[in-house]
Amino acid sequence: MMKKQNEKPAQEKKQEKQQAKQSKKAREAEPGKINKKKVNAYQRRQNRLGYLFMLPWIIGFAIFTLFPFVATIYLSFTDVRSSIRGWEIDFVGMANYVTAFFRNTEFVPALLEFLAMIIPYTFVVIIVSFIIAYLMSKLTKFRGVFRTIYFLPVIIMSGPVMSQILDANVSEHMEEVSRYDGLFIMNMIESYSPQFAHTLGSVLDELSVILWFTGIPIVLFINGLQKINPSLFEAAKIDSANSWQILWKIIIPLIKPIALVCTIFTIAQLGTYDTNPVYGLIKTATGNMSGGLGYAATYAWIYSLIVLLIIGIAFLVFKDRKEKKRGV
Repeated sequence: MMKKQNEKPAQEKKQEKQQAKQSKKAREAEPGKINKKKVNAYQRRQNRLGYLFMLPWIIGFAIFTLFPFVATIYLSFTDVRSSIRGWEIDFVGMANYVTAFFRNTEFVPALLEFLAMIIPYTFVVIIVSFIIAYLMSKLTKFRGVFRTIYFLPVIIMSGPVMSQILDANVSEHMEEVSRYDGLFIMNMIESYSPQFAHTLGSVLDELSVILWFTGIPIVLFINGLQKINPSLFEAAKIDSANSWQILWKIIIPLIKPIALVCTIFTIAQLGTYDTNPVYGLIKTATGNMSGGLGYAATYAWIYSLIVLLIIGIAFLVFKDRKEKKRGV
């Protein structure tokens, strides 16, 4: 009887301890729930403020970008004419696309010329921009001065100065100065691939103009290089890695996302440049009020698809290829 009486208080003590632990956990959990609610409410409030600040941009994007984009797709299937009664829009289906590819003798050659221009020009702009940014990142003095010098062409190109330079027929004078027919290296390249030699010569002829497009990519590359953790370089040097190995194994893999952004920006910038033959056709067709707007919309839509395809290829080129681990 005495043992049973002693066992009961022991069991009651265990139950009391368990209840005390549970109540303690409940008390500890309640502030966490309150904090979570406060954090969620704060995040929702911040999101609403963010959308409120973005609202002018969203409205402007919907009115000046999204609506014209959808309207361009619709106009590419129509015949648009300006008459005394106003704009007359007739649905013609795929007739504009058939005309663009099979009846118009200018559009397809202009599209091929654009592809022959955009690929080497983008490659040269990205490579030159990265080299200049890499060299400038090594500078300890006058870094801001050199950034300003390389960014000045961006400001000049956005104004009427660049148009005056292009109207002055600078390229004709450049062709007289830069002749590559007598160079041994150009003759050797031409013997293997005349098309590649012609492309290389045209790029070299326009090199001074191409360098004007390196301003923003240089700034982006410099910012990307500065964000790389210096401890990675120190660890690589401790492991006896030289500068060339650091460049290919550390810098280039980490700078790939910046290179992708620079590539997309360069493609878009070159696409609206005056030397782009497709852009010239779109401008000419837009000025034709007697049925030209439908063709202009068709040219613009086909051109946009080609540009998106090139950007997609750029995504594949700069995509990280992670090797799958194979089980041993």
